[in-house]
Amino acid sequence: MTTDITANIAKLKEIIEPIKICMFTTIDNEQKINSRPMTTIKIADDGDIWFFTNDYSVTIQEVSKDNTVDLIYSDPGLNSYAHIRGSSSVVLRKEKIRELWHPMLKAWFPLGVDDPKLCLIKVSLKEASYWNASSNKMINFFNILKAIATKEVYHDGEHGKMKVK
Repeated sequence: MTTDITANIAKLKEIIEPIKICMFTTIDNEQKINSRPMTTIKIADDGDIWFFTNDYSVTIQEVSKDNTVDLIYSDPGLNSYAHIRGSSSVVLRKEKIRELWHPMLKAWFPLGVDDPKLCLIKVSLKEASYWNASSNKMINFFNILKAIATKEVYHDGEHGKMKVK
């Protein structure tokens, strides 16, 4: 991995790791967009993002037909947002499932790592956009008022696009 890509992945991890839940977006057979909230299990150092799901779900049906997915992360409290596009693959390897397993997942998969419905989705990143205003709401509000008073355009933090693979 090149230094730029490594830095881009580190920046993206910094933004999305605190958010945890994203809108996982796919395209169905009728070319309609479907989104559902999914918990991010892990963001690997190589940029792969991991999710647990039911192997018999609509999500799996849709990613099996068109493996391009979009992940939308949003935390207005942190002023952090990201849109990620990647290619997905279904992973059934028990050793990877065991590695990423967390006991809280028993709420959805009561049989644990041996649940026959349990699988992973790996999203390999292609590109991402992010918006991050790390200042708190009061500072942002002050900066908005300052922009109005000085008739300058308000700039609300960093925005960037990145290629990650």
